[in-house]
Parts: sequence; structure tokens; C-alpha cells
Amino acid sequence: MASSSILLFPPQTSPSFALSFKSNRLSSPKRLIKLTVKASTSLDYSALSAVSPTKRTWEWKFEGNSVNIHFEKLEKHVDDRPCKNNILMVPTISDVSTVEEWRLVAEEILGKDLNWSATIVDWPGLGYSDRPKLDYNADVMEKFLVDFVTAPDGPIDADNDYVVFGGGHAATIAVRAVKNGFLKPKGIAAVAPTWAGPLPIVFGRDSSMETRYGLLRGTLRTPALGWMMYNVLVSNEKAIQSQYKSHVYADPENVTPSIVESRYALTKQKGARYVPAAFLTGLLDPVNSREEFLDLFAGLDGKLPVLVMSTPASPKRSKAEMEALKGAKGVSKFVEVPGALLPQEEYPKVVAEELYNFLLENFELKA
Repeated sequence: MASSSILLFPPQTSPSFALSFKSNRLSSPKRLIKLTVKASTSLDYSALSAVSPTKRTWEWKFEGNSVNIHFEKLEKHVDDRPCKNNILMVPTISDVSTVEEWRLVAEEILGKDLNWSATIVDWPGLGYSDRPKLDYNADVMEKFLVDFVTAPDGPIDADNDYVVFGGGHAATIAVRAVKNGFLKPKGIAAVAPTWAGPLPIVFGRDSSMETRYGLLRGTLRTPALGWMMYNVLVSNEKAIQSQYKSHVYADPENVTPSIVESRYALTKQKGARYVPAAFLTGLLDPVNSREEFLDLFAGLDGKLPVLVMSTPASPKRSKAEMEALKGAKGVSKFVEVPGALLPQEEYPKVVAEELYNFLLENFELKA
């Protein structure tokens, strides 16, 4: 098993559905820097009042569909000057994916003395965006990300400099879009990046398994039986709490009732099962092997700075994948931060500090 992301399944699930939740990591090309950071989850909210998020909606047009995309904009003007640079933050892809996982990180970074803005976006089919019954796959998600940045009416002014911070599959999809020449950020930070969905990483991708994945995916998308299966496997509070405590968070004490309730509510939205059905069965995987994963990052070598964050509390196989990626070409800085699969949500202050340092080392922050 190489690596996969977060998909929540109840503890009593049979072995055939006992999925693995892993996170891939990158390494550095020219100067490999490994740092271990310890800090608390607490934030100084007194410094964040000037950068509260503004919730907005953008209409994404795709194959005849109009999809309302939820995003949040945070700005702090230094000396009343307009923000010319932007940080695009993209949540980890999972059934409980939400802009909320990046909000405190964004507020903490912009609470410092820098003249940048931040935009956090929910994927189509996830978070607070519309969840239409599309044929979701990695190409669709990459297309959305590219459109969000480059569309003439899009929320990101592509004429200005921007960087991308992503978690899980989101990070790898962003890297793929950059390698393909569709996005041109000035830098990328990959926080617990992943590339393989839960089932393919466990059971492989031979023709017989692909047939089974197709049957499962089709069942999850059906009106009645699909909802029943989704409720059993994913959409229940006990399953969400169990998985957060076992591998999504490093410290079970950080899994509060409010987090479980808010994530449970996300799984109850209309159309909530369509993206997880694709993710579970591997359709959202941006690559099919570690070699391809490494090749993505190698394609960025010398083009832009790339930061990778790993975590010590990730599941065993995830950690092995991280260790294998330490020397990867194309990664200019590698750090270890506290946490498991969602360090940006569990330890926002630590992650924010590392991201701020990354910006400080590579950009004129007050320009």
C-alpha cells in the first residue's frame, strides 16, 4: 500500500471495506531541509480580527452544468495598499472536505505584517459547494482548479502573483496542473499530499478489481440503495469520530463534538456521496504509482519553490511513503510538523508558521 487520503468508514466495517488512510510526501531536490516542529494548536485570535473571511460564491460552468462554488476571501491591507499577491488554499479531498480546515491557517498567516490575500475554495461536490451528479474524476477536478484560477470571471486574478497551498489529493492535483502547464503559481506547498484512493491502494487495479470498483461506484450513485450504503459506510457520527481519532488527527483529545457534528452535517447534504464514490474507487487519483507521483514533482524542478509537509502520526504505510520521498527531485524544502492526515486543521498555528516562513524565504511579502 503506497498512500491514500481520508475517507471515513465505521469501525465495525468488514475487512473488505476496512480502508487505509495514507498521505504521500515529497522530498527536496537541491537542498533538503528536514525540520521537526512542536507547538500547540492554540491561536492568538486578538491578532486575527482584521482578516475575517468573507464568504462568496462563483458559478463554474462545466459540460452544460452551472455549479455554485463556495469560497472564502481573506484580506489584510498593509498601509492601506491593495493586495497584489494571493494564496490559494485547497482542502484535502474527502467526504468531509471543507474550507474550514484551512480557515485558521489563513487567518494566522494574514495576521502577520504582509500585504497578501488568501482564497479558500471548496471543491465541486464537496464542502459547501453544489454537489451535482457529475462523472467526477481527476481530470474534472484538475479542470475545475484551472478554471477557478484562470477564468476571466474567476475569483483569482491570474495577472497577479499567487501561490497554492493544498492538502492530500488536492496538493497532487495542483502539482499535476502546474506540470501540465495549466497553472503558473509562484510556489506550491503540499501538506500531507496523497495520490491513491482507499480501495485501489489496498486491492490493486487489475481488471477484476476495476470491475468491482465500477459496481460499487454505480451502487453508491443510485438514489435509494446508494444512500443506504453511504449512510452505513460513511455518514454516521460514530464512524466520523472513530476515524478522526484513529488517523485523521494525531491527538484524540482534539476531536471535539463540534468537529464531528459539523463534518457529519456535510455528509448529509444532497449529492454528498457522488465525489466520495469516485474517490473511494480511485477515479480521483491523479497518478497510478509512486514513480508517476515522483515524476510530477520532478517536473517542477528549477521552476518554482515547493514545500512539503509530513507528519509523524500518519499511519505506518503513509509514513513509509514519506520517507521514500525525502530525496525527491523538485522539492526544495521538506519539514515535519505535528499531526496525522489533517495537520492544517489540527495544528493550524504550527502549519501557518511553516507556510509563512516558506513565503518569507521566497517572496517579497510586503511589496
